[in-house]
Amino acid sequence: MTAKARRVAVIGAGPAGAIATDALAKEQAFDTIRVFDRRPGIGGTWIYTPHLPPAIPSLPDLVSGKADVAIEPPAILPATTPVSEEVNGHQRRFADTALHENLHSNIIPSIMSYTQEPFPDKLSPRTLAEHGPDAPFRHHAVIREWIEGIFSRGGYEKLVELNTTVERAEKVNGEWVLTLRKEALGRNYWWRETFDAVVVATGHYNVPWFPSIPGLLEYDKRFPGRIQHSKHFRNSSKFKGKRVVVVGGSISAHEVIHEILDIAQTPIYASVRGEPIPAFGWEPFLHPDIIVKKEIKRLDPETGRIDFVDGSTLDDVDYIVFGTGYTFSVPYIPHVQERIRNAYRRLPGVYQHTWDIEDPTLTFVGMLGGGFTFRVYEWQAVAVARHLAGRANPLPPIPEQLEWERKRVAERGGGKDYYSIAPDYGVYFEFLRGIAGEPAPGTTGRVLPAFDEKWLEVWTGMVTHKIEGFKRKRRRAEESRGRVRAKL
Repeated sequence: MTAKARRVAVIGAGPAGAIATDALAKEQAFDTIRVFDRRPGIGGTWIYTPHLPPAIPSLPDLVSGKADVAIEPPAILPATTPVSEEVNGHQRRFADTALHENLHSNIIPSIMSYTQEPFPDKLSPRTLAEHGPDAPFRHHAVIREWIEGIFSRGGYEKLVELNTTVERAEKVNGEWVLTLRKEALGRNYWWRETFDAVVVATGHYNVPWFPSIPGLLEYDKRFPGRIQHSKHFRNSSKFKGKRVVVVGGSISAHEVIHEILDIAQTPIYASVRGEPIPAFGWEPFLHPDIIVKKEIKRLDPETGRIDFVDGSTLDDVDYIVFGTGYTFSVPYIPHVQERIRNAYRRLPGVYQHTWDIEDPTLTFVGMLGGGFTFRVYEWQAVAVARHLAGRANPLPPIPEQLEWERKRVAERGGGKDYYSIAPDYGVYFEFLRGIAGEPAPGTTGRVLPAFDEKWLEVWTGMVTHKIEGFKRKRRRAEESRGRVRAKL
């Protein structure tokens, strides 16, 4: 079943929103394309927000799944209301981004960028120093400029409404009614607009996720500020001389550990549950100033002690940084948010991470993981644009979509495994390409090339490049220790 929309709303002006907007515009099939973003600029999660004080507004709400709640609009619209912490507070609304000062992309540009929009060859001084002139990593400022370029080159800025939050998206009498709020001149301005379809491109790096650990909430209350999340890591300065535990076995944990390694009290303790992310394995943790611990069994709010499942303990810790990822959150779509609360860290009721099974005029771009970020967003965006233009190949019948979801839950459970497209990258890309088909004659629709198996080799090369960086850092530390021992 395909849709036939004339008016489309895109929620989010980050990398997913950029490619969704471009794909929709190039179909030349829509009367109205409107892009809404709550931040003051284009870039989405790639906007650096050091001016916004980072903090966890309520750890109990995060753990219970009650954080990031919907805001009740005024009864009569349009309306104007005062600015308030409840409505406008960045911590309460999770509007600050997860960037830290030295964050760089970790995927090689040739398979991270879109097929028609290559990354610029602009390297930061740090990248040049650590990886040389052929380094494949780009500083977050370069990524944001690249996203802005997609909008500016296409002339799409006129489609974008910034400082505008979608507070509600509901289907009423066959139309999507969006309740919108713009913050300007110290006031909130509320109104509604109607659309035939909605593309959600708000990402999933907004609301931090914490594992359920006995004593966590009591510990946080007893030692305020000690519990941190990698989302709020900005730089290493406050960790100088501090005793730190970093929880997690994936990229966020790697980055925090290696950012603070030269300034924090050593050793730094890495608490890893089970095995670390397979792509990198244990290499990021094999450093003489890192001690790997098992997962945390309990946090003692009386003594501050950390108990690990292997029976070991740790006292006098200054910070526990959770690099444990994020949870999905779309409070502005009530029925979807309710489904999320009843699932485990996944976006339920969505076929192939892209189409709402109940209503395929509600679509999602960029709400997945596992690699090939951002490239896979392009395949999603083109399939969605063709689908909404009524030109795509039909989606499978609803029973078949539901069966896909049932099998995926049975095989992968929830969390990252559910929404990861690894290791079947080619299958997923080709599925989306099959739905999209070719552009209609006479249009400027984007052409999706067939999945190239060489992309997997490039992907592997990126991992190798990162691993070699970890190895060089380890060898330098070992050599430095050897010189010290020799002097003694």
